Amino acid sequence: MKSLIVLLSVLFILPLFSQNKVDFEFDYAQFGYDSTSNYVEFYYSFNQVSLTVVNTDSADYIQGILHISITDSATGEFIVNNSWLVPNIIRDSSDLNKSLIGAIGFVIGEGVYYCKLSGADAQDSLKTKTIDGYLRINPYLKLTSSMSDLQLASNIIPESTNESSIFYKNTYEVTPMPTAIFGENQPVLFFYTELYNLADESDSNNLRLDQLVYNSRDQLILTKSKQIDRKVDSRVEVGTVHAYKLPTDTYTLVCTLIDSAANQGVSSSKKFFVYNPGVANTDTFTQQTSGVISTAFGVMSEEELDDLYEKSKYIALESEKEQYELLTTEIGKKEFMFNFWETRNNDPLIAKNYSYLVYIKRVKESTDKYKSMGKAGWKTDRGRIYIMYGEPSEIERYPNQIQTRPYEIWSYYDIEGGVRFVFGDITGFADYQLLHSTKRGELRDQYWERRITVR
Repeated sequence: MKSLIVLLSVLFILPLFSQNKVDFEFDYAQFGYDSTSNYVEFYYSFNQVSLTVVNTDSADYIQGILHISITDSATGEFIVNNSWLVPNIIRDSSDLNKSLIGAIGFVIGEGVYYCKLSGADAQDSLKTKTIDGYLRINPYLKLTSSMSDLQLASNIIPESTNESSIFYKNTYEVTPMPTAIFGENQPVLFFYTELYNLADESDSNNLRLDQLVYNSRDQLILTKSKQIDRKVDSRVEVGTVHAYKLPTDTYTLVCTLIDSAANQGVSSSKKFFVYNPGVANTDTFTQQTSGVISTAFGVMSEEELDDLYEKSKYIALESEKEQYELLTTEIGKKEFMFNFWETRNNDPLIAKNYSYLVYIKRVKESTDKYKSMGKAGWKTDRGRIYIMYGEPSEIERYPNQIQTRPYEIWSYYDIEGGVRFVFGDITGFADYQLLHSTKRGELRDQYWERRITVR
């Protein structure tokens, strides 16, 4: 259904519901391409008010920088590693209250990939946000009846004649909504999905497409159904949710394609958020308690919670550390850890908190790789840096120098324009201590070489 378009990049402007939103948001959706690949679209949003305005004689403008890297988890090779400049002319102050919306797409083969997306102010490198996580590609077109991801949108124009729009596909113009926030300022949620491999000459029974909406307590609040015939092998389905009627909450939209005769089906889901201060919520059951119980934190013992807290302290704020130290009950610690990691969830639209999963994976890896002198690897300096910043871009090792003690230099090329960490084995027992770093907020000692010089 999709012709070969390896890259899409353009600008669209859409109002945000709040000027205080984070600088950069993104969403994505996979669609069928062929039997070995899917077509993956990434949708991004820059908050213009957070970007630096450049004043010139001819025009005022802002510029965002979008960077996307996609790495094959099996081989470690980059599939994508590019940056794009996203500019926009500012005609008057009202333009700053809008968002820059765009889309970029790639054909990606079957497998598991590590994706990192970042948005930055082209005029101020300190204004940046990075989102990372894992992406699994399972080609839709090699399956039996299947369904693409759901794409959330702020508007869908059917039978559009604007084929030059980057949001045009299959006769629809679908304007993405990367923030996934609806309600007071975006009253209607639109969604788009594609259905594949429907035709079956041996089966004349229709399929049924169910549209369901659940609130944060897993209560079904909306349901619709329609019959899908098998006269064509693939088709597009679009729909709406009247978000202006819903109270403020987190919701999940689920679309399920059911073959009743074969007793099987496929489904796709997407989280979205509703902000409606004027709509009363009659449900008194708290979202927070429900959320804790339904996660891994809900089954942890107090000892396990304390251990997780110790391993999470590297990224905790001082106020959070003070708060945890005051907790005396197990349920209080469960709620704390749930909220701690929920606020660090870079992609709340996905059920799994990949920020938490990636962090814990690094803790486990560092425990084995950097243990020393009876100290668990995650407690060492190298372990801490690995947990906080991930695998270095390059490691220079100097284990057997005549005039110096063993030392290592770790380089990260994608942090603050490139930073270094220097570790030295001062004691001679393979306990490498952090001696110097060019990373803001880390130990800095321009005379670090004196500490490893053998006299």
